[in-house]
Amino acid sequence: MTSPLTPETLVYGLRPAADPQVSPDGTRLAYTVSTTEREPGKTLSQVWLANIDGTGARELTTAPGRNRSARWSPDGRTLAFLSDRSGDDALYLLPMDGGEARKLFAFHTAMADVAWSPDGRQLVFTAEIDPEHLAGRPDGKATYVRVTSRLDYKQDNRGYLGDTRRQVFVASAETGEHRQVTDDAVDHNFPQWSPDGSWLAMQVPNHNGMCSQLRLLRLSDGEAVDIGPEMGVVATWAWAPDGARIVFAGDTEQTWQTDIFLLDVAGREVRRLTDDLQCLPAAGFPTIEPPSQPVWLDDAHVLFHAVRAGASGLWVVDLTTGEYEQIEGSQSLRSGLSTDYAKRFFAQGFSSLDGTGEIHVFDRSDGSSKVVTRQSAPVFAETPVAGWERFDVRRDGFTIEAWLLKPADFDASKRYPVVLDVHGGPNGYYGFGFNAIQQVLATNDVITVFSNPRGSSSYGRHFTRQVASDWGGEDYHDLMAVVDAVATRPYVDEQRMGIYGYSYGGYMTAWTIAQNDRFKAAVCGAPCFDLESMFGTSDISHTFGVLQWGGAPHEQREWYATHSPSQFAHNTKTPTLIIHGEADDRCPIGQGEQMFVTLKRAGV
Repeated sequence: MTSPLTPETLVYGLRPAADPQVSPDGTRLAYTVSTTEREPGKTLSQVWLANIDGTGARELTTAPGRNRSARWSPDGRTLAFLSDRSGDDALYLLPMDGGEARKLFAFHTAMADVAWSPDGRQLVFTAEIDPEHLAGRPDGKATYVRVTSRLDYKQDNRGYLGDTRRQVFVASAETGEHRQVTDDAVDHNFPQWSPDGSWLAMQVPNHNGMCSQLRLLRLSDGEAVDIGPEMGVVATWAWAPDGARIVFAGDTEQTWQTDIFLLDVAGREVRRLTDDLQCLPAAGFPTIEPPSQPVWLDDAHVLFHAVRAGASGLWVVDLTTGEYEQIEGSQSLRSGLSTDYAKRFFAQGFSSLDGTGEIHVFDRSDGSSKVVTRQSAPVFAETPVAGWERFDVRRDGFTIEAWLLKPADFDASKRYPVVLDVHGGPNGYYGFGFNAIQQVLATNDVITVFSNPRGSSSYGRHFTRQVASDWGGEDYHDLMAVVDAVATRPYVDEQRMGIYGYSYGGYMTAWTIAQNDRFKAAVCGAPCFDLESMFGTSDISHTFGVLQWGGAPHEQREWYATHSPSQFAHNTKTPTLIIHGEADDRCPIGQGEQMFVTLKRAGV
């Protein structure tokens, strides 16, 4: 007997697996399994171990708290992991031949980005450091007067930062003694050791993460070299086995599409290998999702994970010619990338329209792929997920991809309400990944249509750049064309259509209901409502607005007036629910409040 898929099931019932790490000999997998507890209402996690084919899975850690970020030592004999089981965050070492985990050291703030040195004698990690309180903020409810002179004083998901930034530390694997090796007031993400252990290569974000550079840090004397222009991007990177070169995905300017570059480390010379790559290398997100760092297969070929048209795949680029080809792919979205010394097995986190929270393994020796875990499968066996269909719409020479998500017991003889779900970004994308909101709608007999209009990524730079300085233009018309194509279907009730979106999706929702009355209801999440005020209050818009909107408000007064929903929202008649997080620094709550006041004054 089946039961409906509810928000409670998705929050408390799923036990997603993530962050898989292949052992050096390619025989085992370490990964993290998370659960959300009703009490105390937070996410907990444990480290698991399984054979490479998923058999023999067992829990390695059992202590309460967040046990995570498992990393194999180079010889495969020890597993390092992070845990806050004892209060402070700590790094533990677990011998894989038996025995208890040993606490190597504790730290006063949360750690991340753990990586072993090639010789197994040291570990690198990152942690947030406040230069005014090096041992952590004092306890109590003291009131702090905040004074800042820097433009990037706050950041979404992190709040007020001041000069607090992620710094890099190196620790002894024997004694736990650790030292800070960076101290400038910028974040340092995902440090990687050079093969000889003398250098670290890391990402240094600029302009509150809108841009980034690759920083090389020599550990012997602290010499630092930044690669690429300040307004460029570095998304993923990897040292060559001999340490002489670094391959990286990036660009010389932020276009939300990266290409493949090759750095000669000694000469500091950078060579572009591809131009308008037709897939998007997966960069992850600091502290949330690991990047899919590329893997050198040999001296002339590098494997990388990228998304093309909303679907993950593994690609290989020829470093001599710049030619690239896809060697593996599936109707899924995946995260991270780990392999063994032989470069045979490649493990990733896995999500699809049919399920989520699993581990996927690709075997390069025979080209086979397999989802090797069943962490969330029992839930979906009892609560069937929605069926889906992909279709295209052609407009102005562009192919606009779209999907329909239908109730599991869909009956073509019935008529269903439809909700248009607009992705964020605007350079995000929808595709073959699991979406909890869409699944809950399907359980309640609502069809969801979602699409990748012009401006979406994973289709190459030309397509992605179409939305720049055209918010509410052809992106809006693309979405309406998708709705037009769906509305003619006999099972669609055109009189019961709704629209939903968050962030840029909230912008498009607010824009759409101010332009037409075809939707009977709208849910507007964290809308970008008044772009002029957002320019000065969002954590990124002082840079993002220049890149996306063509300049600051005083430089583009007419553009802001003709592309902000705030200037048209008084025409809105659609009943609207506005959802906004009070601590949102990306699309500040003032945006939602302005929309609320405007709609209330319009009688909505």
